[in-house]
Amino acid sequence: MSETRAWRTVLEHIESQLIEGRLRPGDRLPGERALSADLGVGRSSVREALRVLEVLGLIRTQAGSGPNAGAIIIATPSGGMSTLMRLQVAASGFPVADIVRTRLLLESTVAGELAERSTPDLAAAERLLDAMDSPGLTPAEFLALDAEFHLALAEASGNQVITATMAGLRSGIEGYALEGLARIDDWPTTSARLRGEHRAVVAAIRAGDADAARTRIHDHISGYYAETFVDHH
Repeated sequence: MSETRAWRTVLEHIESQLIEGRLRPGDRLPGERALSADLGVGRSSVREALRVLEVLGLIRTQAGSGPNAGAIIIATPSGGMSTLMRLQVAASGFPVADIVRTRLLLESTVAGELAERSTPDLAAAERLLDAMDSPGLTPAEFLALDAEFHLALAEASGNQVITATMAGLRSGIEGYALEGLARIDDWPTTSARLRGEHRAVVAAIRAGDADAARTRIHDHISGYYAETFVDHH
């Protein structure tokens, strides 16, 4: 089972239990290990599904052990939440050009708004930039961190709808980025350029230059698409 498919299995399992009322607000989810064993998927896939559920506002996770560890259900999927969960599941089937256009709209707005704040919280985004500098990363690992970086910027915006939409598109974003790898001749050069572009976006946000932040993230997203999806235009 592919990793993407695996975490969707976890997501769909929990969603169906919520919708059927077998899980209700206040209930605790089984721990990662138990979910992993019950559904036959890896713990990393369980973690990814729980992270999506948390972004969508359905659960809150708590670290530690004992009776209060794990995740507690805080909401049942309403129409809107259910739609977003289906978006997450459907995202890999969307046309790449549509995902890219949506990213350009959302992420340009996010970058501009963050630049207009006096103290944007970029700690999570910057940790991911440091992680992407690690020389031992495979391209797939790099692109997973890359997708997480873009989601971290959305989360820093504090806009729950944009954050949930970006979380919903995440599998589609990572999917087309991976598919594009086949068209990159020199990965070390491309990854170095992508890292530089990420840093330049954060630098523009830090400098309070909203125009530069918007332009840099727009060029970064459209540049990778142009480089890797020439045939799809």
